[in-house]
Amino acid sequence: MASSSKAKKKTVRLASGRKRARQDVKLNAANTALRSKFRTVIKNVQKAVIAGDKTKAAELFKTAQNVIDSVADKGIFHKNKAARHKSRLSAKIKALAA
Repeated sequence: MASSSKAKKKTVRLASGRKRARQDVKLNAANTALRSKFRTVIKNVQKAVIAGDKTKAAELFKTAQNVIDSVADKGIFHKNKAARHKSRLSAKIKALAA
């Protein structure tokens, strides 16, 4: 067994495979950025809810909805997961009024 922690990458011999590997690197970077943005907007809304600022939370939620929907449309997350996050965030915002 190899002592290194990283798995050994296999080199691709076919030109189409090498191209696919290059594309995968770019797609992985784009997906990682979108996933990070998804998490960030959710955290921002949750922070506003914890602070008790309903107007700011509602404002951030509007922008978060667009990000959550776009991530789901691109297939990074399942549509049900996006709907679940939106539902829970809106419930927390509505609970602030009470």
